[in-house]
Amino acid sequence: MSSTPARTAAPNETRLLPSRAIPLPELPAATETLAASAAELLGWRGVVLPPMTLLGRRVVVVAELLPDAHAERLCLGSEPVADRTTVATWVWPEMEGRVPPPAVRLVGVLAVARHWRTGLASSVPFARFGNAATVLPSSVAMTHDYLANCLPRARRYGLSVVTAQPDAEVTLDLAGRHDGIPVEDTAVTRWINEVVYEQVLATASA
Repeated sequence: MSSTPARTAAPNETRLLPSRAIPLPELPAATETLAASAAELLGWRGVVLPPMTLLGRRVVVVAELLPDAHAERLCLGSEPVADRTTVATWVWPEMEGRVPPPAVRLVGVLAVARHWRTGLASSVPFARFGNAATVLPSSVAMTHDYLANCLPRARRYGLSVVTAQPDAEVTLDLAGRHDGIPVEDTAVTRWINEVVYEQVLATASA
């Protein structure tokens, strides 16, 4: 039984670098700055919260405080409840009329990333709840991969795509879905609402 000798590269043979060795473009400004500029560009009115982790994704949420519901919760002493197990019981039929009302509205969710795959992976899960967008360095938009793969996927999920220029100016590359999306009241949506409500109050008092 013969064995095949291992192939060795000649000294002058060209070697391809793995894709992970190619450095990703840097973001031209801080995540918070780019997210705030993108929210303004998209016309999202509300509080731009600091980056947070939701559903395992690092995102920036834009939310609007609902004055009437917030006032009701203040009167009842009902503070935000971030415990997911507790909030999961709020959608049980026997809990109807016994749980606090949602006190914020999610205006949109932004994912600021250096690569479009990371941006889409972070923002797509939130497209079913409302507006979602990703912010990318403008240099990414110059690639065939972006045109052939990123934009069609973003369009399919209704995402907006915003690109950030080297001077941190943002431009809209793809307009996402802006129609009203009926969001089902589930344990997940109620929990997200409570986490965001907690962050809105923390930001207001900071």
